[in-house]
Amino acid sequence: MSRARRQKRKNGPGSTRRQFLTGVASALTGAVVAGDGLLNLAREAPPPVKKILGPGKVPITLDVNGRRHDLTVEPRVTLLEALREDLHLTGTKSVCELGECGACTVLLDGRAAYSCLTLAVDAVRRKITTIEGLASDEKLHPVQAAFVEKDGLQCGFCTPGQVMASVALLASNPDPSAEEIRAGLAGNTCRCGAYPKIFEAVADAAARMKKQHA
Repeated sequence: MSRARRQKRKNGPGSTRRQFLTGVASALTGAVVAGDGLLNLAREAPPPVKKILGPGKVPITLDVNGRRHDLTVEPRVTLLEALREDLHLTGTKSVCELGECGACTVLLDGRAAYSCLTLAVDAVRRKITTIEGLASDEKLHPVQAAFVEKDGLQCGFCTPGQVMASVALLASNPDPSAEEIRAGLAGNTCRCGAYPKIFEAVADAAARMKKQHA
């Protein structure tokens, strides 16, 4: 090999073997230091471990219709079961237990929820409202009154869920259009097909509540 080629190989534009190895060693040292720092950080601040409940019964407290109830339930018990079997609030209906019909709808912190898909232990520290908690001083809630006066029911089995979903809808949208009413109740099934009267009742309830707050 000529002297010129040897000199180009030694001082060419690319890094030398020694420079390359030095760079790799430096990078590995930095990675080890950074990794060690991350490990130390992880040791100092471990992620919170969620407490495992069960398999036996556990004590819980539910806030239902403004009252606190102390219960002892298995973690697998649904809110629907706890309401009906433990608290005897049977207005919340058990139908499909698959989250498809909406008959078991209750309010959790003011929002509609299927109680058949909610575990009782997950409802702790939340405000639960059932159909029994809507009337005040024996005076029906405007939605309940509208359902009665507009005959928004037939067999009545789906009615509690329809009413609770309607209350949640009007709380978030006080003046819904016809389309918004249908969309708001899309998760509630009426096997009797009383939908026209149900939608009419919700529109009437919206007008009543708007007048009350005028």
